[in-house]
Amino acid sequence: MSARTGFFHDERCLWHSAAGGMALIARAGGWVQPADSAVQSPQAPRRMISLMQVSGLAGKVEFRSAAMADENDLLRVHPRSYLDRFKRLSDADGGELGDFAPCGPGGYETARLSAGQVLHAVDQVVAGRYRNAYAMSRPPGQHCLADMPMGFCLLANAAIAIEAARSAHGVRRIALLDWGAHHGNGAQTLFYERDDVLTVSLHQEGCFPPGCGGAGERGAGRGVGFNINVPLLPGGGHDAYRYAMQRIVAPAIDRFRPELLIVASAFDANGLDPLSRMLLHSGSYRMLTEAALMLADRHCRGRLVVVHEGGDAEAVVPFCGHAVVEALAGENLGVDDPFIELFDAWQPNAQFAAFQRGLIDEMARTLGLL
Repeated sequence: MSARTGFFHDERCLWHSAAGGMALIARAGGWVQPADSAVQSPQAPRRMISLMQVSGLAGKVEFRSAAMADENDLLRVHPRSYLDRFKRLSDADGGELGDFAPCGPGGYETARLSAGQVLHAVDQVVAGRYRNAYAMSRPPGQHCLADMPMGFCLLANAAIAIEAARSAHGVRRIALLDWGAHHGNGAQTLFYERDDVLTVSLHQEGCFPPGCGGAGERGAGRGVGFNINVPLLPGGGHDAYRYAMQRIVAPAIDRFRPELLIVASAFDANGLDPLSRMLLHSGSYRMLTEAALMLADRHCRGRLVVVHEGGDAEAVVPFCGHAVVEALAGENLGVDDPFIELFDAWQPNAQFAAFQRGLIDEMARTLGLL
């Protein structure tokens, strides 16, 4: 197996745009003035890549692009009726495709290109070309259902890659860990009745999408016990994520013993994201990645793929993403993150942290992990 980390990226993914003007998540018009900032701006991932180039990290990984996901790969997850609807809207200069899922002109092809980065990153790691990989996917995929896109996610990128890996390589047991601030509802829905894919979501309780992601949602049929939600209190910060990884995520993955670990890494849990309140920093993402690497080494011969799933604080995301890729590559280049001191000052007090730990322990006992 190669000792290198693969970094899958295509500049055309950063050219993806939502249809029409936006102000954060609202469409401009009526009482809403157009704004310079909007969710899913390309600036955060572009600045992350720029930081990697300036720090020298880009030279420590192997940059490469990948072709669009083939429609046969998409059809393992999405029905033909949805793909046809998506394609028609894309060809007609775009519009609203679902629930907060705007599509600009050519969005169908760009979404296939984004899915292709993830699919080929997984393929190349499973094939042994890379020890691990990072897929810079945009548009993201964590909220997309089989026939309903949501939250700016137009194709279920990770699920498409999972089914392709199963088809091409016969991988039987795959764990998908989502550590963004928003619930990984797409994977939960797609794999809810499956026992060959373990889905685990760490997220801010009650954030997005509304009404889902509760600890009691544990799967159905053969999938009972193979879907795990860890809703964390707003403001839980670094300690909440660290403790949840130790008490729930690691024991659950140890029990499942996957052959491949995929991480859906949204950077919207950072301390300045406009759509969450979880107070993580780059050190938190380094900690999470190092924990994921240990789990992959223990069960998957190191096979780990991290999928970029967004995050909208464009000044902070580059440092968080840089820390993740550094951990994957086994590097520490001394990049000084100016936000850590501020975010550390915002971390919860001891009483709040103890209360959150108690809730995590209660969830772990319910899951049979303690």
